[in-house]
Amino acid sequence: MTKSVVDRQVEQRLFESAVRLTRGRRAVIETLSSANGPMSAAELREELGSAVPLSSIYRTLAVLTETGVVAHHLGAKGLTRFELAEWLAGHHHHLVCVECGAVADIDIPAAKEESVRSLVSEIAELASFQATDHALEIEGRCARCA
Repeated sequence: MTKSVVDRQVEQRLFESAVRLTRGRRAVIETLSSANGPMSAAELREELGSAVPLSSIYRTLAVLTETGVVAHHLGAKGLTRFELAEWLAGHHHHLVCVECGAVADIDIPAAKEESVRSLVSEIAELASFQATDHALEIEGRCARCA
């Protein structure tokens, strides 16, 4: 079985940071890479079952965040969720349900993304700020809660 590009990139990043890629870390990375959006530690625990203890999940998330493999997001009601960093997962935005807290990734067409970039630059210029990146989170109600 060949390793995926993400596996190789993660291994390289961790190696450069002198961090081992343990079974638990690999399981968390695989779960996050197959998720439809950022996940909380509790959601990861639910998905992984007893394969990785909750305390290990928290330590793993801290290490992976520190090494830049994982990014954290403060979601609705202050819940922290985690996902693969943008350099691994690609640029995307989030839909956040204010009722149930669900977070879903959303990719937008290139022309719309260019409009978002332009708007971000215009807003930043109004504040004499130089924008280097952006992340869009749209809050509302998901189909289940609407």
